[in-house]
Amino acid sequence: MAKFSKPILVFAALLLFTQARSQELSHGEAVPKGAIVYSLPATTFRVAAEAVRESFVAGPYARFAQKYLGIQAREESGDFYTLSSVQLVSFIEADRSSNIALNLGNSRTATANFLEMMSQGLVMWSDSNSGISNYARFPARENKSVFDKTQSASNLTNVSTTLYKTVQTASGLERVPVQQSQVVEKSLEKKAEEAAAVIFRLRAKRMEIITGETDATFSGDALRAAIEEMNRLESEYLSLFTGKSQFDTQKMTFDVVPVKENPRQIYVAFRMSETQGLLNADNMAGRPVVVELVKEEPAAKAVNMDLTAEKGRVIYRTPAIMAARILDGQTLLLQTRVPVYQFGQVLSFPIEVATGK
Repeated sequence: MAKFSKPILVFAALLLFTQARSQELSHGEAVPKGAIVYSLPATTFRVAAEAVRESFVAGPYARFAQKYLGIQAREESGDFYTLSSVQLVSFIEADRSSNIALNLGNSRTATANFLEMMSQGLVMWSDSNSGISNYARFPARENKSVFDKTQSASNLTNVSTTLYKTVQTASGLERVPVQQSQVVEKSLEKKAEEAAAVIFRLRAKRMEIITGETDATFSGDALRAAIEEMNRLESEYLSLFTGKSQFDTQKMTFDVVPVKENPRQIYVAFRMSETQGLLNADNMAGRPVVVELVKEEPAAKAVNMDLTAEKGRVIYRTPAIMAARILDGQTLLLQTRVPVYQFGQVLSFPIEVATGK
């Protein structure tokens, strides 16, 4: 029997060498020869925000709108931003804090099991990256000459001035009035008064056409074309008081990486400014828009499992289901359920076990 002992020992040593073995690597530790390195998955959120930019140019007669039209008008030009939409997208990347070396050996079962777990997202290659890009688009500068074609009356007017000259008469020296007329530029208020008069004339004429109280006869397309043109002219003249706006959009994306060390699980995704638009989280010029995570109560208790990596077991991570909310102050913008891997449970699987496939 002694002559069979040596082959048995060699076979046992060979079997031990071909078994799958894994170990968790610390920072700076060398990777064992023949091993692959993988990481546990982690969830990162990408918040895609969109804001509407209004480039407003105040009308030249804005301060006379209350006096001649009885309406309130904005008198200051500028850019004004309004948050229009927010989207939350989660993607998975490798957790850089958990690098595990795994030697699959010559076992086909271990290799198949590992690839299956990787396809399900339970483990990842250590250099896996989502490659998310950020895009931002800013609109053109405002055009302050938008009212140049709206002026209908002349910019000049005649002003009569009464002057006096002294003349010699039979009774002595007397002051005699003399009328002098000259062409001067109209005042801004005079222009506003004339523009308001045009608006009221257009409204009166439109009412006459609609009610038939006019000598002209309009019907069919002619009536519609006349009304549309009057509406257009009124809108142009009214813009001299109320101003004009051009609208554009600004789109940006912001990444949020949840961490367990945050006790409240509240993260500032970005900031919103009414005059500067979408800003980064560290820019204090805007109000914060936050992502809040609330862990749902698990349906079952956590499983106690052997997490010793050296015993032919592959370490993997299952996600925790979280309720994610995006808040702008007290306003709820979005609410959904998302899986977050770094808050989940770390388990192990005997990599040599056949799964029956």
